Amino acid sequence: MNLVDLSWRNMKRNFRLYTIYFISMLVGVVIYFTFSGLMFNKDVVSAIQNKENYKTVIFIASVIVFLFIVFFILYANSFFMKQRKKEFGMYLLYGMKERQVAAMVFFETLFLSSISVSSGILIGGLLSKFFGRVLMNLMHYKDDISFAFPLEAIISTILLFALLIGIITIQSYLNVRRVQLVELFHAKEKMDKPLKFSFGLAILSILLIAASYYTITLAGDTEIWKENFKETLIAVTVALIVGTYLFFRQFSGWILQKMSQSKNYFHGNKMLWISSLRFSIRGNTVNFTFNSLISAIVIFAVGFIAVDYAVKADVVKKEFPNHFAFSTQDDKTQKRIEQMMNDSHPIIAHETITGIQTEKIPNRKTFYSYPEYYTEEFYLFPESQLNAIVDLREVGEKVDVEGKEVIVLSRGIDEPFEYKSPLPEITVLEDNTFRVVEKIRYPLLSIPTSPGGDTAPQPSVLVISDEAFDDLKEKHTLSSYEIYQIEDAKTSNDVSRNVYEMVMKTEGAYYSAYVDQYSLNTESSSLVLFSVAFYGVIALFALGSVIYFKQLREATEEREHYAILRKIGVGNKEMKKIIRKQLLFVFLPPLILGLVHSWYLLYYTVILVIKDLPSLTTIIFSVMGMYVLTYIIFYLSSTSIYYKIINKKNTR
Repeated sequence: MNLVDLSWRNMKRNFRLYTIYFISMLVGVVIYFTFSGLMFNKDVVSAIQNKENYKTVIFIASVIVFLFIVFFILYANSFFMKQRKKEFGMYLLYGMKERQVAAMVFFETLFLSSISVSSGILIGGLLSKFFGRVLMNLMHYKDDISFAFPLEAIISTILLFALLIGIITIQSYLNVRRVQLVELFHAKEKMDKPLKFSFGLAILSILLIAASYYTITLAGDTEIWKENFKETLIAVTVALIVGTYLFFRQFSGWILQKMSQSKNYFHGNKMLWISSLRFSIRGNTVNFTFNSLISAIVIFAVGFIAVDYAVKADVVKKEFPNHFAFSTQDDKTQKRIEQMMNDSHPIIAHETITGIQTEKIPNRKTFYSYPEYYTEEFYLFPESQLNAIVDLREVGEKVDVEGKEVIVLSRGIDEPFEYKSPLPEITVLEDNTFRVVEKIRYPLLSIPTSPGGDTAPQPSVLVISDEAFDDLKEKHTLSSYEIYQIEDAKTSNDVSRNVYEMVMKTEGAYYSAYVDQYSLNTESSSLVLFSVAFYGVIALFALGSVIYFKQLREATEEREHYAILRKIGVGNKEMKKIIRKQLLFVFLPPLILGLVHSWYLLYYTVILVIKDLPSLTTIIFSVMGMYVLTYIIFYLSSTSIYYKIINKKNTR
């Protein structure tokens, strides 16, 4: 029998043990090929407006996914090497050399990787239409996506996983070389000693977690967060980490200790699973703490990004209320533009506004919190024209100014403000002084844009009375702007590109289109949400696997203990109950604590802040639901394979 045959037989014999390893690699290949395939999918790329940005984000996402897969697979391989130390010891005892054992592991990895890579590419290609459609829906595009197996994606997947096979082989060889033969036979005979648990530290863990939760509930306008944000954030983080660690190390151990001292401890099977858990507290504490904290971070991140995606479209709509706004063109060009719009996106409303441009006024800090985001020169518009635009948009409130009163228009970063007496004054056009009565958040002329995503400072706008404007327009040059509202503005990218080219032939012309920023923001936020959702799935899968692998190792170590239980009359049904209760205690606390941590973070930093988004709680509960489902799958799988492992030796 050669090494290839031996490797194949080992895989078949340890099929159940290899299942989670295979699934992990398969999921990794599918997700990596999904990202790589989307980067080269012609249908997707043609639909994207910002192609270079799209390819960059997808490339970075695919690299991060691959690195995550590398670390996870190496962890899984390390687990399998520890599980098979005794087996390797036998091979070395029978005369095999270390490099031959490593070669055998290489062939096993090669078989497993070949199956997972080929299957992953096939499944990823079949799912390409689905994932492409999901991405298009997130971006609100209606383009059809076909099944795709891009050659570039296939080659990159094969090459990267070939690299992973090489890394795994080196790791396996080093692990075999490090361990002495005597250690191989006694690798699993070490046991954790039961810890003595402190009631004081157990209570401290609850107090630390409760204190961090309470401080999180104060987030917002409270002085502790306003004046000492960094210090408070560090204190909450440290309290949550230490509290979580002590919760698993001391509080859960103290609970088990008290249960072992109860009167009914020897009734039923309670003694069997409680005593086993008390011995394993030391080895599981770090894993439980890490799982709970990382799970909370993952759920918070996915929930936060999902909320950001949901509100971003609304923000763009408020900041860019004009579907199209540009400097008035000559009659011929104006008619061509309107014909172009009507051919694909019929015009709903149109208004021409006329203003007066002032000289540059550098000192604008009195009126703007961030003057660098606005032009130095102001644009004066009469109140009647602002009111006409309010009617056109059907959004906002009409204004009423008299005499030398003036209203400053700002954007989202500037809070509205009503000035009190004495009113600040602003002098424009050399000798015309106005009293500023109010600042309102209502962009008449929004930020200049381009189809490529570039922006410029927003025009600084002052709204004056009609009478004051009439007095000024006779002495100063007027500037006219066309404001258009069209049907289905979200898909007017082609129109925007054509109109932009026509308008910008005139030097210094103004141009702004809603779709330019909508496409940029929606595509970027969709890509981030799409990527983070996949990161979340991989992270939760990896965290569940960590507990899963730990339990399989403990199952292998405890075969002899369960063999004794069987000899003293404990049946299969009772054995399964013991395993279920024992593993429930292992999986449930990290699950619950991770959910509670993430809920407090999301509720007091996101949900209470964004109250007018009905789908917000649905998004967050969906993320939590996936987390719970992942743990349920690992729990059920662990109980099944745990039972098979502890029975394996007894059935020989």
